Amino acid sequence: MALPRLMVAPNGARLTQADHPALPITLPEIIATARDCHAAGADGLHLHLRDADGGHLLDAGAYREAVQELTAQVPDIAVQITTEAVGKYDPPHQRRVAMNAGASMVSASVRELCRDPKDVTQAFYRDCADQGIAIQHILYDRDDAELLARTLPQDLLTAPDLQLLFVLGRYAADQNSDPQDLDPFLDWMKTQKLTPDWAVCAFGQGETESLVYAARYGGKCRVGFENARVHADGRLAKDNADRVRAVRDAIRHFPPRV
Repeated sequence: MALPRLMVAPNGARLTQADHPALPITLPEIIATARDCHAAGADGLHLHLRDADGGHLLDAGAYREAVQELTAQVPDIAVQITTEAVGKYDPPHQRRVAMNAGASMVSASVRELCRDPKDVTQAFYRDCADQGIAIQHILYDRDDAELLARTLPQDLLTAPDLQLLFVLGRYAADQNSDPQDLDPFLDWMKTQKLTPDWAVCAFGQGETESLVYAARYGGKCRVGFENARVHADGRLAKDNADRVRAVRDAIRHFPPRV
């Protein structure tokens, strides 16, 4: 199972429509956004659900229903669910959602899961691999990458279908990414002699430039309001599809990773 080349992350866990009126909160809004973003060039969607009050929700049943609905209504877009903790959920809960939501693609932060003992986290990674659940490992810095290398079973670490997400700019002083934020990750992959299926998401106005830089090196892209709501020139995007089109056009000269 390969990562989508251009995945949209339309809402995230924390933002509201006060941050942007076109940010989708409800499932019908997310489905409409998925449809528009697919038409604009996205082939994947990173799914965050909200509770009745608009707060971050990790619930296996709710994600199962949402994945089924998205698959039925927008069948040509791959759906990846989140397991982000957001300070609300612990690793056992995150693991249960990953294993029981009926999703074949799941994102998970190694630093969050490794709050539990190493053998527990290793067993989770192995169980997911055995059940055909593709985990995209979220890495915020090189320390996270080294932690993954120490934790993931060696055969899974070196597998060509290992999925990684390098997050740029999340902890910058102005929460704005710079293309060179990717360089430590590129160096780490070279040092480890890894050839994974990897993607980048990038915060702030530097999102487009950072994603172009990633595409130049063979990476895939995750774009959307979870990370940035402005174009490269600082203009506010109309909606998520507007950002998808901008990045689609910016990376069109770079061939997708096979």
